[in-house]
Amino acid sequence: MSSKKRIRGRLLGLRVIVFNHDDARRLYGMGYYGKPLGIAKPRDTNFEAPLELSLVEALYLLEKGVLEIVDERDNIVSVESLFMRGEKSIPKFGLIYKVYKELRDRGYVVRSGLKFGADFAVYEKGPGLEHAPYLVHVLETSDIIDPLEIVRAGRLSHSVRKAFILALVGPGKSPTRYIIFRWSKL
Repeated sequence: MSSKKRIRGRLLGLRVIVFNHDDARRLYGMGYYGKPLGIAKPRDTNFEAPLELSLVEALYLLEKGVLEIVDERDNIVSVESLFMRGEKSIPKFGLIYKVYKELRDRGYVVRSGLKFGADFAVYEKGPGLEHAPYLVHVLETSDIIDPLEIVRAGRLSHSVRKAFILALVGPGKSPTRYIIFRWSKL
């Protein structure tokens, strides 16, 4: 994924903004990264707008060498400092990032699932090409899961025609376990 010319983004709070429109289109076209500002549902890369990246997306692209991030004072932001900012500000950031990275590395398009009450909406092709077939909620393997929450998540995902997946992240370098829930008729 690494490209010759790294795209520059500016860290503003918990977002990274790519102000150059050509770079914004290029980055969005590389896998639906970010959201063009002021455009609710872009159909393609034909937009004239800055691109807003979440901290999770920005960290992934920074690690891959695609993105260069500067702060408010034009200091280069390292992978470590961006990760620490996420850890301090966003609950479960490390877990969420681990799952995001795994899914992206497997070729999925991963977007925020907030409007569905999940951590991620996951696409096989991309937004505008299909509806996201999966909703992913990230938990630690040590978390206690309320069965009622599973029923709620299952009913919501079923009503929007998406499979509900729990991503269970274990300690250290242990592999993430993915459990998919599907409705069945008896």
